[in-house]
Amino acid sequence: MDGAGQGESPAGAAFSYHRGVAPMLWVLLGLMVVETSVAHLLVALWSPRAALILSLLSLATIGWFILFIRSLRHHPVRIDPDGLIWPVGKLRSFAIPWTQVAGLRDDWTLADLKAAGLFNGALIAHPNIVIALDPPAKAGRRTIRYLAHRLDDPAAFIAAFSARPSA
Repeated sequence: MDGAGQGESPAGAAFSYHRGVAPMLWVLLGLMVVETSVAHLLVALWSPRAALILSLLSLATIGWFILFIRSLRHHPVRIDPDGLIWPVGKLRSFAIPWTQVAGLRDDWTLADLKAAGLFNGALIAHPNIVIALDPPAKAGRRTIRYLAHRLDDPAAFIAAFSARPSA
């Protein structure tokens, strides 16, 4: 990938999102560490054994969270010949065929999208790209009508999305 967050792969164009999403997740991790430290001190006053068990569980959770944040860099949003690949690190990924993609949305509010059925790959960041799906995708019992993400270079994504052969 180049510095702008867009790269060509054999399957198509890839667009990073780690610079827009990861900083907020690192802050959240810092808050988690502070909160768990205080909770562990309080639990240790009550029961050292319970504090040890809680500490081990918390360390495992923090380790998993660090690995998850680092995975954002290695799982970019992709525009492939068959459709869109819409990941959230290693946590989850949707492969949406072009026949299901209605187009980009530029007139949206986050509240409206959440009410209609949103898969927000930006997690706690505010999305800067929204894709409408028609027909909607199924994710378990959820119906997904919109895909949202916070891409590092939304202009490059919009250009590649608009230039795809089926556009």
